[in-house]
Amino acid sequence: MQAVKFTSHGDRDVIEYGEVPDPEVDRGEVLVDVKAAALNHLDVWTRRGLPGIDLSFPHVPGSDMAGVVDAVGEAVTRFEPGDRVAFFAATTDSDGERGDGPPRDDPTLSSDFSIIGEHSQGVHAEYAAVPAANLIPVPEGVDWEVAGSAALVFGTAWRMLIHRAEVQAGEHVLVHGASGGVGHAAVQIADHAGCTVYATGSSEAKLDHAADCGADHAINYEETDFAAAVDDLTDGRGVDVVVDHVGEATYDGSLRSLRKGGRFVTCGATTGGNPDAGLRRIFWNQLSVIGSTMATPEQVAEVLDLVWAGDLEPEIRATLPMSETARAHELIENREGFGKVVVIPDSEL
Repeated sequence: MQAVKFTSHGDRDVIEYGEVPDPEVDRGEVLVDVKAAALNHLDVWTRRGLPGIDLSFPHVPGSDMAGVVDAVGEAVTRFEPGDRVAFFAATTDSDGERGDGPPRDDPTLSSDFSIIGEHSQGVHAEYAAVPAANLIPVPEGVDWEVAGSAALVFGTAWRMLIHRAEVQAGEHVLVHGASGGVGHAAVQIADHAGCTVYATGSSEAKLDHAADCGADHAINYEETDFAAAVDDLTDGRGVDVVVDHVGEATYDGSLRSLRKGGRFVTCGATTGGNPDAGLRRIFWNQLSVIGSTMATPEQVAEVLDLVWAGDLEPEIRATLPMSETARAHELIENREGFGKVVVIPDSEL
């Protein structure tokens, strides 16, 4: 079959689209005929190389996709050929043997937790063999581009806001990077939860997009100190929750943006993971610093029900053939546009 692959870490020129062996289906796995797959910033980091992760080359990247079940392993009863499914990438070493379940209390806290596409072979290919436990049914009428781009970012943002920060209606929430994948999902989820949403972005076009997603206040961090802007907009009170996946560049301002007793929730650190801890501000203002990674199967199912119903919607900034995945990486690295970048197997076009 044809797949996106790279044989070494490096710049975008290491990305190829070519032949790889057809996947074999284990007893607890499902073979999916991939119709659409989305990129995440995680794919860029995986291509560049992450400390402590030794990949087997050639590596097929990708942690988002949707398609049609082609075959199932002998332990799988929940799916059958012809079913429409979406994939989420959080897994444990035993998931491939479990078939349909039972679900773990929280697999993201398991000592053998990993992310398919980052720690193991991914799904940006014509076919993907994945654990049945990592699949969610997709109703008829949902576009493949939507189904293939929602699970990772909406699952991640849902866990951050609803299950980790436990936002409540009426609270004030600041979301960084509101035009990106997790950011635009977090804006929509906070708005859906009844919060007042503050969003940061680097251009007026991105701020307009954040407003379309549900932001009540949009702050251009290239032109103003966002923490000072939050202070003005909240009459000195600060926000209840900050959603941050940026890291060093926003960390200090994020802590300054919080009210006393506020919560800072993070799922990433794209600008660096070692800011000054700000312990004096944390203890004096009694702030909570909350880590969050991916989501449980149940949490993904919760938020995807809202996506399937149209209450939440992934924004698609570009749809490209898989053979143009290098361009897809460029869109993400250069922060061009809003929302998700989707790639389609060339054989589907």
